Amino acid sequence: MSAMKFFSSWSGGKESCLACYKALSKGFDVSYLLNFVSEDGKRSRAHGISSDLIALQAEAIEIPIIQIRSSWEGYEEKFKEAVEELKGRGVKGGVFGDIDLQEHREWVDRVCSEVNVASIEPLWGNDPREILTEFVNTGFKAIVINVKADSFGEEWLGREIDLQFIHDLPKEIHPCGEHGEYHTFVVDGPLFQRRMEIIKWDKKFRGGNWLLDVSEYGLSEK
Repeated sequence: MSAMKFFSSWSGGKESCLACYKALSKGFDVSYLLNFVSEDGKRSRAHGISSDLIALQAEAIEIPIIQIRSSWEGYEEKFKEAVEELKGRGVKGGVFGDIDLQEHREWVDRVCSEVNVASIEPLWGNDPREILTEFVNTGFKAIVINVKADSFGEEWLGREIDLQFIHDLPKEIHPCGEHGEYHTFVVDGPLFQRRMEIIKWDKKFRGGNWLLDVSEYGLSEK
């Protein structure tokens, strides 16, 4: 298995991080993180946070990141182009953090088969609360960086994902926020060679979401 290289589909959040960690633990050689950003290159496509912040996260983990500019409309085409380029570097498959959204899984399987790479889904079918608990108990540290205003108040921004957080989650939402109810950013854990420090931020309201707009950050030794 170790001779085959894989990329990890990367958002900077808890599922992509845990999926990557579990794949590495099973002997998959995750050689690249693949992250999609806005057309202007400033923000991540998935969670709307600074693309520079995600690049620094990859530096903390010490796995090279490839950031691709794309619109939502052009996403699939850009994804295929990126994977074809990675195949030229010896990549044979991708690692994804899907849990239970069937349409996501079907998209991943279809697109990967069309570019002839394997799709690995380490979290698929697992209980969402157990995934959250495993994430915490494995030693990962993440904070809430984006919430839907109709599900959460702004006071949830910046909260650490810990056992208290899991306990406090509203019962009516998907525990992992799979429908976009909330998004996270991982700052430390067993994947990380250095720890991320979130120093300064503002809370902003944008398009029905509260967003933690991080303006100052850095790395520190563990």
